Amino acid sequence: MTSPEPTPTVIITGASSGVGLWAAKALADRGWHVIMACRDLAKAEAAATETGIPKGQHSLMHIDLGDLDSVRAFVTAFLATGRPLDALVLNAAVYMPRLEAPLRSPQGYELAVATNYFGHFLLANLLIPGLAKAKAPRLVTLGTVTANSEEFGGKIPIPAPADLGNLEGLEAGFLTPVAMIDGKPFKPGKAYKDSKLALMMMSRELHARFHKTTGIIFSTLYPGCVADTPLFRHAPRAFQRIFPWFQKNITKGYVSQPLSGERVADVVADPGFTRSGVHWSWGNRQKPGAKAFAQPLSAKAESAPRSARLWTLTSKLVGLEGAPLQVAA
Repeated sequence: MTSPEPTPTVIITGASSGVGLWAAKALADRGWHVIMACRDLAKAEAAATETGIPKGQHSLMHIDLGDLDSVRAFVTAFLATGRPLDALVLNAAVYMPRLEAPLRSPQGYELAVATNYFGHFLLANLLIPGLAKAKAPRLVTLGTVTANSEEFGGKIPIPAPADLGNLEGLEAGFLTPVAMIDGKPFKPGKAYKDSKLALMMMSRELHARFHKTTGIIFSTLYPGCVADTPLFRHAPRAFQRIFPWFQKNITKGYVSQPLSGERVADVVADPGFTRSGVHWSWGNRQKPGAKAFAQPLSAKAESAPRSARLWTLTSKLVGLEGAPLQVAA
């Protein structure tokens, strides 16, 4: 008699609300054990209960992605559990479009880039050695249409399209007074877009560096416009009311939080998503029965030399420079 397959485990950052929460629900429904990696564990537990994620199929672990020390502490705590890791979903994000001056992480970095990009960069690198031991490992990153100039949403100049320039801000050390990756004056909405563009470039670089040696499937996705997600809680109240209506009735790009979670779960677990180095999209206009397709990124985002330089500069800023990654043979 053959023994049953072990329960696969996934870590999802920012799983206390929005896309991350519903991805946790969708994967738990498929038999996965979900590590909900969040800042507010009480909020995460209440959300898991309200959403119906069984207690035996989720665990709560604290992480503050804006603090590199917290990321390292999370990895140490997770490894101490001895639990194998089958998938990692980099979902958490902060978006603070009304800031007049940048907030700073404990390490002194602009907070949106520190949380959305630096924290996930460090987390991915520290967990890849363990993830590589899984039977069919995947590392999935949430991208956004607003950071991809190949799509209409990425061309909208409010406050400005995503543009990392020549990485002047990172080159300069990304400490006060620098607050933007391109070294230009601070624009909070653009800082969010830039951080997501950097994440998508990171995923391509992960694929280039580690796919062949580890077998990990590296991919990004845009599940559609989840216009009522708590990501927009810092936006003006009028925007929070109008934006979902606009996406539902005018652009037809609206996607519900439960559907977005199902799409993330598909990319994590479905056999149809085993291509590495791909950005999955369901399009800007949602249609019943829409199928995912591989969406190109901008030429700058797909530039191998540019992604490699971004990797090198980021490694130095998060403290990984000179520490080669050790992965299973």
